[in-house]
Amino acid sequence: MEDMICDIGGESFHQAHVFDSLKDDSLTELYPGCSSLSRLLIVLWLFNMKARNGWTDRSFTELLEFLHEILPQGNTLSTSHYEAKKILCPMGLEYQKIHACLNDCILYRKEFEGLHKCPRCSVSRYKVKDDDGDEDDMKKGPPAKVLWYLPIIPLLRHFFANVNDAKNLT
Repeated sequence: MEDMICDIGGESFHQAHVFDSLKDDSLTELYPGCSSLSRLLIVLWLFNMKARNGWTDRSFTELLEFLHEILPQGNTLSTSHYEAKKILCPMGLEYQKIHACLNDCILYRKEFEGLHKCPRCSVSRYKVKDDDGDEDDMKKGPPAKVLWYLPIIPLLRHFFANVNDAKNLT
C-alpha cells in the first residue's frame, strides 16, 4: 500500500493534506485489532469489484451499509458510496464534465454552452421523462449525455509520477 501511495507521487501533490489523508487511510485499521486490512485497501478492493461487475451507486451503498453492520463494532468502513469515493478522490485525475448532444452532434461548450436544444437535430439537452408534456418547458435536470474530458497535462503528470513507469514511457 505504501508503494502505491509513493507511485501516486507524494511529493508531487499540490496539497500536503491530500497525501496525508491517503497515508492516514492506508494506516487506519478496518476494525480494532485488524492490522492486516486497512480502510484504504478495503475501499480499493470494493471499488474494483464495483467497476468489474457494473454495480450501481445505490447497490454499492447498500453493500457498504451491510458490511458496516456485520463487521465488528468500531469499524472504519464507509457507509455510503459518497464517503468511500471521498477516500479515493485524491488518487483520481482531474476531469471536466461536458454535456453532449444525445445524437453526438455537438458538445454544449463555447458558443453552444447556453443552449437547451441541439441546433442540428433539435433534441433536448436534458433527459426527458415519458410523462413530461412539453420539452421546451424542461430547461433543467440531468443531461442526456455527458463527456468526461481528461486534460492532457495532469494525465501526463500522473503517468510520469513513478520513475520506473517514466523510463518505460520515454
